[in-house]
Amino acid sequence: MASKTDTIFGLGRRKRAIAQVFMRQGSGNITVNDKKLEEYFDKEILILKVKQPLVLTNNEKTFDIKITAKGGGITGQAEAIRLGIARALVKYDENLKKALKVEGYLTRDAREVERKKYGLAKARKRYQFSKR
Repeated sequence: MASKTDTIFGLGRRKRAIAQVFMRQGSGNITVNDKKLEEYFDKEILILKVKQPLVLTNNEKTFDIKITAKGGGITGQAEAIRLGIARALVKYDENLKKALKVEGYLTRDAREVERKKYGLAKARKRYQFSKR
């Protein structure tokens, strides 16, 4: 259990996105790259995705969270932030680990984009074959 003045760190990754999450006791303010969460993510589904670990553990108004997100697209960044918040929550209170793990918030989604191969249109798509 961390004390009131401690900053708790959690790192999240998804595809090419990396999110550094800094959590501290507060009133529930979330900032991503020095913008409010609602300004940074324009889609409601992404905002909900970021808040999932906090909602599950009833800590929505407990922490002020400062996030630095780099790389990837907005969906990858949102999922990286979710993982970072979940990891920081586990550092804060080890008892939350089981609930977060059951929901899959502590699992790093390792899927990456497959590279394009030489002679193909995309990673696996081929150009149309013509017999004549």
